[in-house]
Amino acid sequence: MDDRVISAGAVDDDVQYEAGLRPRSLDDYIGQDRVRDNLRVSITAARGRGEALDHVLLYGPPGLGKTTLAYVIAHELAVPIRATSGPVIEKPGDLAGMLTNLQQHEVLFIDEIHRMAPAIEEILYPGMEDYELDIVIGQGPGARSVKVPLQRFTLIGATTRAGLLSAPLRARFGITHRLDFYTEVDIEEIVRRSARILAVAVDDEAASELARRSRGTPRIVNRLLRRVRDFAQVRADGRVTVEVARDALHLLEVDDHGFDELDRRLLRTIIDKFGGGPVGVNTIAAAINEEKDAIEDIHEPFLIQAGFLDRTSRGRVATERAYRYFGLTAPGRDTRLW
Repeated sequence: MDDRVISAGAVDDDVQYEAGLRPRSLDDYIGQDRVRDNLRVSITAARGRGEALDHVLLYGPPGLGKTTLAYVIAHELAVPIRATSGPVIEKPGDLAGMLTNLQQHEVLFIDEIHRMAPAIEEILYPGMEDYELDIVIGQGPGARSVKVPLQRFTLIGATTRAGLLSAPLRARFGITHRLDFYTEVDIEEIVRRSARILAVAVDDEAASELARRSRGTPRIVNRLLRRVRDFAQVRADGRVTVEVARDALHLLEVDDHGFDELDRRLLRTIIDKFGGGPVGVNTIAAAINEEKDAIEDIHEPFLIQAGFLDRTSRGRVATERAYRYFGLTAPGRDTRLW
């Protein structure tokens, strides 16, 4: 389990808080303006026609609110939502049971949909396209196919690895949206909203400090807020000022860029052991004793977005900004040019 305080993946400690901090409607949902506006139009149109919303695919780095948005969509449609995840669905019969139990216009949410087995995907195709299941009864020459009608439902799939979805599955989603890292302005607003819900006093400067180090990720900023709240309670008067926030974040070893020790180790490994790259992700994973998928899903997206890492056809490359971060000079560069 990844227990880093700036991990974008969910940890056990997040579960009890995320439900309470999660917005319920599009009006409460902060950020992702383009996605929110498009969904508002699609949902209003579907409700106006009395139809099920087209199937929705949400993708992007972890911690940006894909699960939250799925629940918001169901709330806006005024229908129940049934949630599961790709790895949990082990047999085709598991998915068939879920689909046949859905009522009209209900939402089925599948997190990590890219991790479903191909045999289970095959069950989804006719369900998504024709709202029916193809059930094979019997074996051998006497086997026959029976079509079982389904209620018209909406499937919402979420994934951090859209490229791993098969082409037939992707093609069956009528609405596809990518969630991007949040701006500091939006993250600051999330801090203020969460602080109100948690009943913790946060100064504006402190909210800006938390937002700046949150890697543009709501899950991370909410986790940092809870840690800083604890620090303020124990070592201050309970109010989160900018000085309290900085002291708490220093204790957590989260620097001005939102990096922790593992981020720094990853970049230094590329610079020191592999001359700045290019180097393959499998080699990096072995060198820092980290899972390849964790590097690709959790570490890389932000490091690339922040301009510290490049992903090339030959491998990963540390950028000039990464060298400057450590007070180093990139190979082939004259310090007088910096």
